[in-house]
Amino acid sequence: MTRPTIAITMGDPAGIGPEIIMKALAHPEVQSVCRPLVIGDADRLRQAGQIVGSTMSVDSLSDADAPDFDKPAVQCVDLKVVPADLPFGQVSPTAGEAAYRYIEKAVQVVQAGQAQGICTAPLSKEALHAAGHKFPGHTELLAHLTGTPEVSMMLVSPKLRVIHVTTHIGLIDAIAKIEPGLVERVITRGHGVLVKAGIANPKIGVCAINPHAGENGLFGRGEEAEKITPAIEACRAKGWDVRGPLPADTLFFLAGRGDYDMVVAMYHDQGHGPIKVLGLEAGVNITVGLPVIRTSVDHGTAFDIAGKGIADERSLMEALRQAVDLAPKAVAA
Repeated sequence: MTRPTIAITMGDPAGIGPEIIMKALAHPEVQSVCRPLVIGDADRLRQAGQIVGSTMSVDSLSDADAPDFDKPAVQCVDLKVVPADLPFGQVSPTAGEAAYRYIEKAVQVVQAGQAQGICTAPLSKEALHAAGHKFPGHTELLAHLTGTPEVSMMLVSPKLRVIHVTTHIGLIDAIAKIEPGLVERVITRGHGVLVKAGIANPKIGVCAINPHAGENGLFGRGEEAEKITPAIEACRAKGWDVRGPLPADTLFFLAGRGDYDMVVAMYHDQGHGPIKVLGLEAGVNITVGLPVIRTSVDHGTAFDIAGKGIADERSLMEALRQAVDLAPKAVAA
């Protein structure tokens, strides 16, 4: 079995990213499926290792060209941007700048062929903005760094896959942004990921915007017929099994019991709510449409528990597994 190299960004160094990385990489099953290469600060990882009680050492690498994955040590491309006295659990421009630099370096590493995918620990949008990087989150930042005009966010849990038409914008703005071309492109990106994952003819359910899918004009202003239905018809014309627009509450129930392979959500909370009810520890965020593979934990920096050693690493472990599944397989073992 081949083991792809996955670049793991440390996220906001004041959050739980360093801790969950040190905890996750101590699991033998993680090392057995991939070659983890952390992009971050070695000293911060060592500090986090002490906090969580890890016995793993951390190797400080000047670049990504010479990691030793045979050693029982965390391999870290050490950017050395975090001061030793940076407190855990606080928003700061210093931490925001570090998080940006980790992502920037990870993209360069993958583009240079030194890794086959990126897995991101959480960053703080507030800290990112404080550092002068005005991006809504990882998804938009990665699109910018890779020159990708449009990407989609997909959330994956053991029982549910959800792709979003809109994400980090207000609800009124989201409804205004939704139009048939955008909906069709999102469905197309999601369909492609499912086919790549081995689902030959995925069954896709598309959420409505209004309650009861508008109930023939009773609710809303005809948004379903205007903004969503033409996209579904275009996808069906390609021979795809795409159904909707369907009431979101019913669709998520049906998808949760296995009737659909993927749900297309129209806005952020419509898709995030059901996934998070199923459990943050199992959720994974996948950016669809980038020229590089990127997965992420489906939780935030958890500043309230950062530095306490109690953060749960399971979402990161699942994100790594998803990155491995999506990564190119023609790499050295």
